Amino acid sequence: MVFSYTSVIKWHFFHKLMSPILVVKLFFLLWALSMSQIDVVLADSDKSVLLQFKNSVSDPSGLLSSWDSVDSNHCHWFGVSCDSNSRVFSLNITGNGGEGKSNASSCSNFAHSPLYLYEVRRSCEYSRGKLIGKVSPVISKLSELRILSLPFNGLDGEVPNEIWGMDKLEVLDLEGNSITGSLPIQFGGFRNLRVLNLGFNRIVGEIPSSLTHLASLEILNLAGNTLNGSLPGFLGQLREVYLLFNLFTGPISSEIGENCRKLEHLDLSGNFLVGKIPRSLGNCTQLRKLLLYSNMLEEDIPSELGYLQKLEILDVSRNSLSGSIPPELGKCSELYVLVLSNLFNPLPEGNNTKRDSLLGQLNDELNYFEGALPEEITTLPKLRILWAPRATLEGRFSRNWGACDNLEMINLAQNYFTGKFTDELSHCKNLFFLDLSSNSLSGELLEELPVPCMTVFDVSGNLLSGSIPKFSNRACPTVPSWKGDLYGPNDILLQYQSFFASKSYGKSPLISLGEDGNLSVLHNFGHNNFTGIIQSMPISPARLGKQTVYTFLVGENKLTGPFPGNLFEKCEGLDSLLVNVSNNRLSSPIPVNIGTMCRSLKFLDASGNQITGKIPPGLGGLVSLVSLNLSKNLLQGQIPTTLGQIKDLKFLSLAGNSLTGVIPSSLGQLYSLKVLDLSSNSLTGEIPKVLVNLRSLEGLLLKYNKLSGQIPAGLANVATLSMFNVSFNNLSGSLPLNSNLMKCSSAVGNPYIQSCRMFSLTVPSSDQQGRVGYSNSYAASPSGATSKRRGSGFNSIEIASITSASAIVSVLLALIVLFFYTRKWNPRSRVLGATRKEVTVFTDIGVPLTFENVVHATGSFNASNCIGNGGFGDNLQGRDIPGSLGGNKTACSWTIPRDPTIPCRD
Repeated sequence: MVFSYTSVIKWHFFHKLMSPILVVKLFFLLWALSMSQIDVVLADSDKSVLLQFKNSVSDPSGLLSSWDSVDSNHCHWFGVSCDSNSRVFSLNITGNGGEGKSNASSCSNFAHSPLYLYEVRRSCEYSRGKLIGKVSPVISKLSELRILSLPFNGLDGEVPNEIWGMDKLEVLDLEGNSITGSLPIQFGGFRNLRVLNLGFNRIVGEIPSSLTHLASLEILNLAGNTLNGSLPGFLGQLREVYLLFNLFTGPISSEIGENCRKLEHLDLSGNFLVGKIPRSLGNCTQLRKLLLYSNMLEEDIPSELGYLQKLEILDVSRNSLSGSIPPELGKCSELYVLVLSNLFNPLPEGNNTKRDSLLGQLNDELNYFEGALPEEITTLPKLRILWAPRATLEGRFSRNWGACDNLEMINLAQNYFTGKFTDELSHCKNLFFLDLSSNSLSGELLEELPVPCMTVFDVSGNLLSGSIPKFSNRACPTVPSWKGDLYGPNDILLQYQSFFASKSYGKSPLISLGEDGNLSVLHNFGHNNFTGIIQSMPISPARLGKQTVYTFLVGENKLTGPFPGNLFEKCEGLDSLLVNVSNNRLSSPIPVNIGTMCRSLKFLDASGNQITGKIPPGLGGLVSLVSLNLSKNLLQGQIPTTLGQIKDLKFLSLAGNSLTGVIPSSLGQLYSLKVLDLSSNSLTGEIPKVLVNLRSLEGLLLKYNKLSGQIPAGLANVATLSMFNVSFNNLSGSLPLNSNLMKCSSAVGNPYIQSCRMFSLTVPSSDQQGRVGYSNSYAASPSGATSKRRGSGFNSIEIASITSASAIVSVLLALIVLFFYTRKWNPRSRVLGATRKEVTVFTDIGVPLTFENVVHATGSFNASNCIGNGGFGDNLQGRDIPGSLGGNKTACSWTIPRDPTIPCRD
C-alpha cells in the first residue's frame, strides 16, 4: 500500500509539472539559453574579425591601440559601435589624410576643392592619424555591419568583391583614400545600401547600369576620380548626386530631369560636359542645389529653372553660356547663392595628374551674357551672394534691390553697367562685400553707405565724382571669420563666402613683392574722378585691435590738399596698413613726425603728386615698411641716412624728384631690398660699393643723375640683379663684366666709360635731367592706381633701342645686296654659256669691254696681275687687250669681287 501511494503522488506531481504552459515556458527557456550561447559565439567572432582587420593594416599613429585581445568587450574599442547583442553594426574610423604613402586627401583641409559641397561632413577633431594598407575582405564577415566608414585614411587597392556582396550594409564611405579599380558590373549584395561615397579616390571607368538595381540608394558621391563616359539618365532618381571633378563628356541627359521627384542636390561641375543645360531640369521641383560650373555648356540658361522654387544655390560659372539672364529666376524665392560667372579657379589641386592636366584646360571664364541684370534677380528676398564679374552684362545699374536685408556679397565687376551709383545699397545693412570695379558708373557716394563695415569695397575704375565721404560709423553686424579651418563646418554658404573672400584678397599690392597677400579689409576708390581732400580712413572702430590688415587705395583721382597725415589717426589699432594715394594733386611737405604716426604702415605709394620739401629723417622710423614710393614729386634735399633703418624694405623709389647730395651708404644695410630706383634726380658722388651686399637686389636704376666714379665691380656678382641702368651720368672706368646684364646699353650717356664709348651720347644738361627722362614702368602699384607717364622725350633705353634697330636693319640690307651681287660673280656662272655680253663704261677705252676681253687681259684672272685689295674684291690690272688703240700694253684695271676659291696672291 505504501508503494502504491508513493507512485500515485509521483504521477500526480509529474502530471502537474508537465502542464502545457510549463512546457512552453520550458521550451523558450531552453531556446533563450541556446541563443544566448550563439550570440556569445557570434560576438566573439566579430571580435576576432576586428583583430584580423587590425593585423591587415598599418597603424603608425596608434588609432587602433584600444583594440586589444585582453579587453573582452570589443564594443568599447575606438570606432566600433555594437547593438544590444554586442554585434558590430558600425565601423567608423576617420583618418586625417594628408601627406603620406598614399597621398590621400586631408579630412580637415578642403582647400584642394573649396566648393566641394558634399553635405555628409564629419568632424576631424579626433583624427590624429590614419590607417595604411588595403581594404581587407575580412570585414565582410561582420554580418550585422550597417555602416562601414573609413574616410581619409591611406587605403589603396580595389574594393574586394566580398564587400560589394554585403547584404545588410547601408553606408559605404571610403572617401579620400587611394582606392583604384572600377565599379562592378554586378552587385552581389547592397540591397539596403543608402549611401555610396567613394569621392576623391582613383576610380576609373564608366558608371555601370548595375547601380539601378540598388533600390535603396539615395546618395551617390563619386567626385574627384577619373570616371569617364556619358552621364546615365537614372541619376535623376537619386536624392543627392556628386560627380564633380571627373572626366565625363557629352551632353547632360534630359532623362535626368524626367524622373527626378526626389532629386535635391546635383553637382556635375569640373567635367567636360557640352551642349545645353536641359530644360527638363525644371521638373526637379525638390532641387535645392544645382552646380554646373567649369564645364563647356553652351547657349542660354533655360527659363524653366524658374520653376525650381526650392532652389537655394545655382552656379553655372566658367562655361560658354550666352544669351540673356532669364528673369524667371526671380521666381526661385529660396535662392540665396547665384553665381553666373567666376574669375577664380575652383578646380581642385590634387594628385591626379591626368585629371588635373585636362581640367586645367577649363581654367577661364567664358560666359558672355547679353543685356542687363533683371530686376527680378536683384530683388530676390533671400539672396545673399550675387556673383557675376566679367559677364558682359550691360545697361543701367539696377536701382531696385528690394529690402536687401540678407544681401552680403555682390560682385558685378568688369561689366558694362552705366548710370549713377544707386542709393539703395545704403539700406543693405549686412552687406560686407561689394565689388563694382571697372564699369562706367557715375554720380557720388552717399555718406550712409556701410563702407566702414565692409571687408571689401571696390568701386575703382569708374566715373564717380565728388568727394570721398567721411562715412558715418555705425554698429557693424558680425562678419564671418575664415581663419583656421575654412572648410570644415557643414555650412555651404560659409564655403562660398570664404572662397570668394580669400581669393578677392589676392588684390594686395604686396603680392608682387613676395609678401603674404592675406588681407582683412580692402577699400578701393582708385581711378575715378574724386576731388577734394582725404578726410580719414573709412574703417569702423569695431575692426581696430583685431589684427586687421587694412588696404586703402585712392590712386588715380583728382584729390587735393596736404599730404594726408590724418590717414594715420587709427593706425595703431591695425596689424598692417597699406596706402596708395598716387597720381593725385596732393601737396605740402611730408609731416616731420611721420615716423611716429604709424609704425604699422607697411606699404606707401604717394608717387605722382606735388609733394614738396625734404624727406624727413623721421621716415626711417617706419620700421614695418615693405614698399615706399615717393617718385615723381617735388622733393628736394638729400636722401636721409635713416632710411637704412627700415630692414624689411623691399621696394624703394625716389625717382623723378630734385634730390641732391650723395647716395647714402646706409642703403647698403637694406638686405631685403629688391628694387632701388633713384633715377632722374641730381645726385652726385659715387655709387656706394656697399650696394654689392644687397644679395636680393633685382633692380638698380640710377639713370639721369650726376654720379661720377666707377661702377662697383661687385655688382656683376649680384646673381638676382635683372634690371640695371646708370645711363646719363658722369661715370668712368670700365663696365663690370657681366654678359647677361652689364651691357653698354645700360650705361648710355657716360662718355668716360672706356668700353662703351661708341654707345656714349651727349650727356643732357641739368635742366634736361629729372622728370623728362624718368620712366617708372615697374613700380608696384595696385589695380586701379596705374602710374601715368609724364614727359615726351625718349629715354636712354629707347634711344639705344632705336639706334641698335637701325644698325641691324642697315647691316641686313647690306648683306642682302652683297648676297645678290656675289651670286652674279659665282664661278659656276662661267659654264652657263659663251654668250658675248658687253659692259657699259663711262670712259671710252677704245675697245669693247666684254667678259672675254677681261679674261684675256688679266690672264684668266691670274694672281700675277693682282695690284691690290679693296673692300669689295681684288684689283687686277689688264694688259694687251685685243683691239686696243696704239697697242697699249696696259689698258686699265678692274675690281673683281673676290672668289674665296681663287686667291689673289700666291
